[in-house]
Amino acid sequence: MRRGTELTSKQKAAILLISLGPEVASNIYRHLREDEIEQLTLEIATMRKVDSQDRAPVLHEFQELAVADQIIASGGIEYAKEVLEKAMGQERALSIIERLTSSLQVRPFEFARRANPSQILGFIQNEHPQTIALVLSYLEANQAAAILGELPANVRADVAKRIAVMEATSPEVISSVERVLETKMASTTSIDVTEVGGLEAVVHILNGVDRATERGILESLETSDPELAENIKKLMFVFEDIVLLDNRAIQRVIRDVEQSDLMLALRTASEDVQEAVYRNMSKRMVETFKQDMEFAPPVRLRDVEEAQQRIVGQIRRLEEMGEIVIARGGGEDILV
Repeated sequence: MRRGTELTSKQKAAILLISLGPEVASNIYRHLREDEIEQLTLEIATMRKVDSQDRAPVLHEFQELAVADQIIASGGIEYAKEVLEKAMGQERALSIIERLTSSLQVRPFEFARRANPSQILGFIQNEHPQTIALVLSYLEANQAAAILGELPANVRADVAKRIAVMEATSPEVISSVERVLETKMASTTSIDVTEVGGLEAVVHILNGVDRATERGILESLETSDPELAENIKKLMFVFEDIVLLDNRAIQRVIRDVEQSDLMLALRTASEDVQEAVYRNMSKRMVETFKQDMEFAPPVRLRDVEEAQQRIVGQIRRLEEMGEIVIARGGGEDILV
């Protein structure tokens, strides 16, 4: 068999799987496409013997790539390049980095996720709201929340809306924004589109801002796009989040909601939620609830979810009136 760099990528992959043994190889197969499995199986089948001269360089190369991949994941491309150059020289390091970045999808704006939010704010605060929305969509939720809270009030809601309705973004647009921000990120040319944004993204961000910022953004959205504002509200506090309320708040919710709704809602609730509710009821009430739930006829899941949503709506109304507090990021919700 050919040695070292003369081996094809398929042959190297086959040698690696043979060397790792059937149990490990079968686990790896579960993560491969059908055509990849067929090609590798054919390659393995044609290899009658793998000697140490073939195995050693392949395993060494795999180890180098695995180590480099871990460094990239923990510190980014530039950090990995610096570490690898010190360990094995510039030429070898560049070769490994190029091979990894040509086959791996590296998430854009890596440098920004390692930066201080105030630094990022300095880069983007004067950019178009769509550009700001794109950048925030790629950041960690706590970073994006900190930046969103520092933007002018009239810009916050616009940016939040753009994140919520953002769809797939072309690599060209992402690369252009990265160049403006002077980043050195891995190429995204091998990716047709990149999914960012959406309701969940904006909800994660809004959950990290203080209550005043959240309220201002939602009030603005209620004027410009009521449906979007309502969809965001539904996701910002779900029924399972009742465990975030203090005992006094839960007791108020129990008093205010329909008991039939509460009984329905608890049917699919987690043990933590049930425990949070039951510990704020009288012993007699808990016994009644459990008995009625045990002997109640089956109900549609949709009815349970609608009951949970009605309770969530009441919780948000109580919060808006200042009757209860939902724990959030920011200093406003610190109780003293």
